[in-house]
Amino acid sequence: MQNQHTTVPAWQELLYKLLWRARRILKPAAPTAQTGMGALPHVKGAGFRVWAPHAEAVFVTGAFNRWSRWRHPLSNEGSGYWSTDVAAAQAGDVYKYVILNDGRALLRTDPYALDVAGGFADGVICQREVSMEMAPFRMPNWNELVIYELHVGTFAESPGGPPGDFHGVIDKLPYLRDLGINALELLPIAEFNGEFSWGYNPAHPFAVTRTYGGRDAFRQLVQAAHAHGIAVIVDVVYNHFGPEGLSLWQFDGWYENGKGGVYFYNDWRSKTPWADTRPDYGRTEVRQYIRDNALLWLEEYGVDGLRWDATAYIRNVHGHEGDAGSDIPEGWGLMRWVNDELNARQPWKISIAEDLRGNGWITKETNAGGAGFDAQWDERFVHPVRQALLTLDDADRDMVAVRDAIAARYNGDAFERILYTESHDEVANGKARVPEEIAPGKANTLFARRRAVLGAALVFTTPGIPMIFQGQEFLEDGWFDDHDPLDWGKARRYAGMVRLYRDLIRLRRNLDGATRGLTGQHVDVYQVDNDQKLIAFHRWAEGGAGDDVVVVANFANRAQVELPLRFPYAGRWRLRFNSDRRVYDRAFTNLGADVTAVADPATAAPLGLVTIGPYAALIFSQ
Repeated sequence: MQNQHTTVPAWQELLYKLLWRARRILKPAAPTAQTGMGALPHVKGAGFRVWAPHAEAVFVTGAFNRWSRWRHPLSNEGSGYWSTDVAAAQAGDVYKYVILNDGRALLRTDPYALDVAGGFADGVICQREVSMEMAPFRMPNWNELVIYELHVGTFAESPGGPPGDFHGVIDKLPYLRDLGINALELLPIAEFNGEFSWGYNPAHPFAVTRTYGGRDAFRQLVQAAHAHGIAVIVDVVYNHFGPEGLSLWQFDGWYENGKGGVYFYNDWRSKTPWADTRPDYGRTEVRQYIRDNALLWLEEYGVDGLRWDATAYIRNVHGHEGDAGSDIPEGWGLMRWVNDELNARQPWKISIAEDLRGNGWITKETNAGGAGFDAQWDERFVHPVRQALLTLDDADRDMVAVRDAIAARYNGDAFERILYTESHDEVANGKARVPEEIAPGKANTLFARRRAVLGAALVFTTPGIPMIFQGQEFLEDGWFDDHDPLDWGKARRYAGMVRLYRDLIRLRRNLDGATRGLTGQHVDVYQVDNDQKLIAFHRWAEGGAGDDVVVVANFANRAQVELPLRFPYAGRWRLRFNSDRRVYDRAFTNLGADVTAVADPATAAPLGLVTIGPYAALIFSQ
């Protein structure tokens, strides 16, 4: 967890000591008039400001002063802040801070560096910009969002080559647009150590990784996505930093118990499952650091939302529910504060929590005591639905658990849930893609394909915000590995599957005006048959023709022919989607047709005779 290039040669350290003892001969530094943190370029050079509360002195060194370690001291502004102006410094120059502490001279990368270069992670002075769109972009309404989660390094990479980059994603935007996707969620893109990573080990949280193309290429991706009508959401990691190549570790030389220093807890609260580097949410300056980072993505790059990684470990040391002794109240307060800031500035942008504890307070409004997130990844959907899909014996599938997964919601709002059967976590860490889990080593078998598609149909018809993981639409198998790129040949081999997802997404977004109910709040799971392994539910927004939708899902490996099924209203119900169509897969049976519901003489309930294929889903509307 040590800094890269953190110390200076012994003779230079001795020189520093002598110079500092004779500091009266040095020209006193004046603080910068620029506001903000980090390197602050302006018309007369650049200002620098850094927080180092335990420093005895701070200098800035870089290309602008031929890496002189003493020529440009910073002025002590008080409260641990140091700043100065350097007339010779300009955008594009590389730099570092030299921090004197207890006889040591420490080389440190700027915590607020917007770019880092070279093997020693030198900061790069960058011109700050506010995102400017070439054309106005409207964030889709959250009940219309369809999210595609992707990892830049494997999304468009050539096998055996370097990691993919932002330009590779840009090249695939027409494909994603035609698929119907209107939001990308990128695994973390802050600078990490090395070339290959999931991104959940941020070494320089303010810098866009050069591995993927850096700042300018990311800005181009956002603008290109917007031009295609696609929002961009980025993952941020505030439950821990690093640990490899971490610029913040023991930043100004102070630490306790061998731990991380001013940016981190220095007691038992520092430990997380990933590293001993939990930020100190109780320090005002660390809270400000995280808040500034969140605003950077939204305001400088113009992204449309943030997904916070593992929020359970921000609010509790062990990520537990009901463990008050390990709660971190200041972590809860941090999330509330940042979400309030985001809502005050750009309320149309989405804030998503990956909490996975089924806690409704995560998405409750802050004025009611909640954390203020707009939505959260929903473990109450993914776990029971995956279990129903992966269970080997049909008799053991639990339709009641599936019913509860469909009907669940937080705080009375269906769109506080992110729904998925595959994500980067669900297809790694000992788990694999749904078809691979169903038939290990034989993910291409017919029943594995059928059940994977059945799960996708539930994702797009259950009330909530649907999300799929890269390659899910062409039956990518195996497990997620940051060295293993997508096999885009499968998009051609399984073109029928891609079409199936496209048709599902089109219905989910009501692009043809016949399935508005799939964008609505309401659901009634009115048939749960654990014997037949069949479930049916009614979706609607306001009700009526083109609004009311009926979904029928068969969790059995057998067709069900002319099965009497209740419908909300009498009349003809058009079959809008049948996952069993041969146009999707030539091995499918093509069972399913329009249904006419008529009043049952005994109950007056409208009944229709439904035929459905094995492991199939049907979507009807009037």
